[in-house]
Amino acid sequence: MSGIVGMFRQDGAPVDRQLLQALTDFMSYRGPDASEIWDKGEVGLGQTLLKTTRQSCGERQSASLDDRIWMTADARLDERGALILLLRASSCDVSESAPDSELVLRSYATWGANCVGHIRGDFAFAIWDARAKVLFCARDRFGIKPFYYAQLKNLFLFSNTLNCLRAHPDVSGELNDSAIADFLLFGLNLDETTTTFRDVQRLPPAHSMTVSRSGAELRQYWTPPTSARIRYRREQEYVEHFQTLLRAAVKDRLRTDRIGIPLSGGLDSTSLAATAKELSASNSGVPRIHTYTALYESLVPDREIDYASDAAKYLGLPNRRFAMDHLRPFVWPEDPDCRLPEPPDNPFFAAPFQHFHAIAQDCRVVLSGEGNDNLMYFQMWPYVQELWRNRQWERLGREGLRFLWIRPFPWRGIRARLAGLLGKASGSDPFPPWIASDFARRLNLNDRWHASGELRVPAAPHAVRPKAHASLTLPHWTSMFENENAGVTRRPVEVRYPFLDLRLVDYLLAIPPFPWVFRKRLLREAMAGKLPESILTRPKTPFRTNSLLAHFQRYDVNWVNQTSLSGELERYINRSALLTLHGNMDPEQVILGTRPHCLNFWLQSARSPRSMSRVEIS
Repeated sequence: MSGIVGMFRQDGAPVDRQLLQALTDFMSYRGPDASEIWDKGEVGLGQTLLKTTRQSCGERQSASLDDRIWMTADARLDERGALILLLRASSCDVSESAPDSELVLRSYATWGANCVGHIRGDFAFAIWDARAKVLFCARDRFGIKPFYYAQLKNLFLFSNTLNCLRAHPDVSGELNDSAIADFLLFGLNLDETTTTFRDVQRLPPAHSMTVSRSGAELRQYWTPPTSARIRYRREQEYVEHFQTLLRAAVKDRLRTDRIGIPLSGGLDSTSLAATAKELSASNSGVPRIHTYTALYESLVPDREIDYASDAAKYLGLPNRRFAMDHLRPFVWPEDPDCRLPEPPDNPFFAAPFQHFHAIAQDCRVVLSGEGNDNLMYFQMWPYVQELWRNRQWERLGREGLRFLWIRPFPWRGIRARLAGLLGKASGSDPFPPWIASDFARRLNLNDRWHASGELRVPAAPHAVRPKAHASLTLPHWTSMFENENAGVTRRPVEVRYPFLDLRLVDYLLAIPPFPWVFRKRLLREAMAGKLPESILTRPKTPFRTNSLLAHFQRYDVNWVNQTSLSGELERYINRSALLTLHGNMDPEQVILGTRPHCLNFWLQSARSPRSMSRVEIS
């Protein structure tokens, strides 16, 4: 989880070394183990290093190969052994103990811009090719590692830390109105190429970019797979193959001495804990595993702690609990540096900072169970259609009857299921009345709002798993990954996502959806005997009761309604139409009605003298 920064003067002028050093120093909180800069003529690279794998103990950056290519990278790779074999087959002499960053560098030296097709894992990097006079940049397939950039006349500036770019004296603080509109309507910016700030852009997931003196060329190098199909004769083969892949995905993320796992009472996080414990036990107890559970003791009904405790006790793992009842909405942490670089949709601003602060005391690596809900999203009808198209009558009859036998009686809750299948009907919710009319008219926000229920369909959809497949490219991933990144949390903790390992993604999109992703049968069978029955037999449960509404019902929130509004908010909000926050609101009103207040508190913090400060050059 290293911090990276760099600059390329496209007019050939030398970079400002002092400014490069100052921007690198700005990221010291996310890379406490080492700091280094390199510059030569029109290019400069900087990095603050956080060592999170055994191979990174000897890592130095900015790394170079034959003084011809130079790199700064935040990279953690999967399937290192396979990549090393490929490199050696291409006459590249590389050590088994080489840091991940060196493997990325040697991959570029071997395959050029096509290296991104050979490396797997989480990465954001930039490579200066001195012979070609180009800067090659890339971001991993799901966008787990952030990559931001700014084009300032003849200067190309990049970093994996948004506030680092904002600290550059020439980067404007002007807001991006389209991103603000998306936030107010949907809670996040739906455009993965932009940020909240006009001058700062994002490199989208699964994209690379080649920057030269004449400009920048963007290329998408990967899309989630659609065509592969895996069919076994024996049902047990599906389970055994999945177990092998899950074990490999977790193992590739355990190359460290201590890890943490946020443990809910659900099947996904507990399955990661069980797999990690099994791997640790086979390696003399390394890594040591810590688990963490966030809970409510009294504010809302919360049984998650009971299931999480069952799992931790069964696995023999320590479980640290974070009670969240004391958290107050719209209150920032006491540390004035703990401010979010973009508007938060969750008004409990202090929660992530407190959680990551506690986790950082134990470990530098966390395994998250995110991703499996999407990959195991179940749809039967597209599968039936494919069996019909392929004239697989026997399988169609057998599995169709089996599905009808075990699924719930269809009339109960049929209206809710239809709503879930079809998404929000266009125009089903009224347009927020507090959006300023001029702002709405200028950006055509009414049309944007009424189209919001339509799931963005990829150019090449999956014939059998269309919603699971499409969900992998939602912009929500980018938002989640970046908010859990050390550039935002300000704690040297790297979050890793085993269920988004490409081997698992490819496999789960290729197997028959029924019966394997129906009620997560595949994961339940894979974990049989490895987790308590209370977890294995637990049905999928809805999200917790709205804790924010519960807070409004218990505590006085009038102070929020009476808080003065930022002057900038007038461009976006009709203050006379704002909803008054109170304890009798319905859940949808709470979600939509708090966003203007989230934006207001964020603007006040973002425009404070401390947040507006730029790096100083002596």
